[in-house]
Amino acid sequence: QVHLVESGGGLVQAGGSLRLSCVASGQSLSDYAVAWFRQAPGEDRQFVSAIDQSSGFIRYADSVEGQWSISRDNAKNTVWLQMNNLKPVDTAVYYCAAELNGYGTTAIRSYKYWGQGTQVTVSS
Repeated sequence: QVHLVESGGGLVQAGGSLRLSCVASGQSLSDYAVAWFRQAPGEDRQFVSAIDQSSGFIRYADSVEGQWSISRDNAKNTVWLQMNNLKPVDTAVYYCAAELNGYGTTAIRSYKYWGQGTQVTVSS
């Protein structure tokens, strides 16, 4: 089974940028759609972005459209989330998740494989 590990989180001032990475092992990531979700304390897990197997279909939550970008390199088994103009409301644990032969759904229940999460904290 595929294993996912996120990295790149940390503490950043409002207006700054971070780039998160999701690296897969055990299976080729080329067979999976990948999505990013986030969860703030006391809140439900929230969809952020998704990308299909070949980067032909990409979707974003309305709150990040035009500001953030998702990309992948299947040769490196890696998906990135570039987060620009960060705000305190973006503070959360960020998770990557994979769906075998998926198209990039927003539905949490569709994703079987999850990373451990990486903390992003944005100060004002």
